[in-house]
Amino acid sequence: MRYSIFLTAVIFGASGTSAQPLHGSREFTRADTLRGSNGPDRAWWDVTHYDVTVKPDFATRSIQGTTAITFRAIGFGQRMQIDIQEPLIVTAVELAEAHLERAKMIREGNILWVDLPHALQPNDREILTITYHGTPREAKNAPWDGGWIWKTDAQGNPWMSVACQGLGASVWYPCKDHQSDEPDSAALHIIVPDTLQAVGNGRLRNTVKNGDGTTAWNWAVTNPINNYNLVPYIGKYAHFGDVYNGSEGPLDCDYWVLKENEAKAREQFNQVPLMLKCFEDWFGPYPFYKDSYKLVESPHLGMEHQSAVAYGNHFQNGYLGRDLSGSGWGLKWDYIIVHESGHEWFGNSITTTDIADMWVHEGFTDYAETVYTQCQFGDAAGDDYVIGLRKNIQNDKPIIGPRGVNQEGSGDMYYKGANMIHTIRHIINNDSLFKAMLREMNRRFYHKVTSSAAVEEFISDFSRTDFSKVFDQYLRTTQVPVLEWGKKEGLVFARWSNVVPDFQMPVELTLGGVAKFPRVGDAWRAIGDVPKGGIELQIDNNWYASARQAPKRAIRKIQVRRCIQKSQKVF
Repeated sequence: MRYSIFLTAVIFGASGTSAQPLHGSREFTRADTLRGSNGPDRAWWDVTHYDVTVKPDFATRSIQGTTAITFRAIGFGQRMQIDIQEPLIVTAVELAEAHLERAKMIREGNILWVDLPHALQPNDREILTITYHGTPREAKNAPWDGGWIWKTDAQGNPWMSVACQGLGASVWYPCKDHQSDEPDSAALHIIVPDTLQAVGNGRLRNTVKNGDGTTAWNWAVTNPINNYNLVPYIGKYAHFGDVYNGSEGPLDCDYWVLKENEAKAREQFNQVPLMLKCFEDWFGPYPFYKDSYKLVESPHLGMEHQSAVAYGNHFQNGYLGRDLSGSGWGLKWDYIIVHESGHEWFGNSITTTDIADMWVHEGFTDYAETVYTQCQFGDAAGDDYVIGLRKNIQNDKPIIGPRGVNQEGSGDMYYKGANMIHTIRHIINNDSLFKAMLREMNRRFYHKVTSSAAVEEFISDFSRTDFSKVFDQYLRTTQVPVLEWGKKEGLVFARWSNVVPDFQMPVELTLGGVAKFPRVGDAWRAIGDVPKGGIELQIDNNWYASARQAPKRAIRKIQVRRCIQKSQKVF
């Protein structure tokens, strides 16, 4: 039997709000630490399954819901931190065990502290069920400003969804709202008027008419899934699909779009097989065969919701019809299909434990755009595309953000992250090895949560090249490396400036029309003789770096013999 804990309509506690942390910096609070760290009242228990039921009311912009959290104890513990954001109101909590005393409940802002009647021991398994209702935070500019989305289509029909990356899934259902803990599976039950359709992650198990003018659409996910990826889509949808013969067999591809857009969608979504073929070749098998692949038209631009990618690019190429690179190649394909689907590999299958390391999601996915461009139009086209993205880099703050406070780093994680990866690719100078690295990365971290540090170490180990200083430079500073050069005693010298201590990075360059690939550090070293026609030094544009002639006073300090000795140092 189940023991029920009924609460008053409003659980007391300190009030607080939290904006989706995508821009700027601020003072961090206790609430930030509770939200962003895997604290002691989170760490002792592991979520194995979420079972979420939600019933939205379009007229009042409110929801009613029940979430059953199946968990196991991985240590000793009694108090649980459950995240549920204000102004949602918890009305009841149930623990799936008989003869328990009433547990104590304390609301502290966006946290519900649950004190269990007795401490649990490792390997104990329980189900905590929470009933709640209220008016969830509304997204003002989804997906950048998160929350529930209440819109209408062109015919005036309700059109609803959620976007909550960064802000957190607790904006609409109670959970352990931290990326370090993914459930092994999930179920989503969406109750909507009979006139509408409801789409969720994974596969549709069935629909059940409730006899009161509503229908329950029951979806199930059999793979691990990020909290923020579990979302409902509700609207007047048409459904069509196809089967892609992928590297692991038939992959069901389903498409849910507003009825009036079906013809345009059938044409635009012909790009999906091309994308899947390219990405499976470069990154390995699509990670969620059991849960299918879906594109779902959304009332916002797009989001990487696992096995149910949000699509709102209006059935046109580019990013809302624009080429983010300015190269022209970005208008040859649909940005949302390519980018958001790329997240199935980087972000959904490979997930960072802390959003401070989100470059692993966004940098690699942004680089997937370059890979796709090369698949369709050749290597030179891909190079032009990623180099063109550099104009969007701000270098406002480091890509990696502060840990433990639910704070991302710079938005440069997209374009600068992609250009760092492109630079690393050209340092490796072996595309077969680079592709093997990406495929092994997806195999090694398949359906796992990890960290930037682990990914950095993997890349250095696999390539047998120490990239630690390269990562420090591009991820942890805003400085762009500058190759300084000068001449002395008939030799051309070079060093990296504007770099972290002990920085080393080989670079492809031309010196007097001759191609060279020297290993250069932050100390002067000879890279060749002074050409007869004078020095014309240019670095390969595939490196995200620049070059300039050093001041004469710096050249005068060069000690030729010592520099030549240091030139033997291996990167």
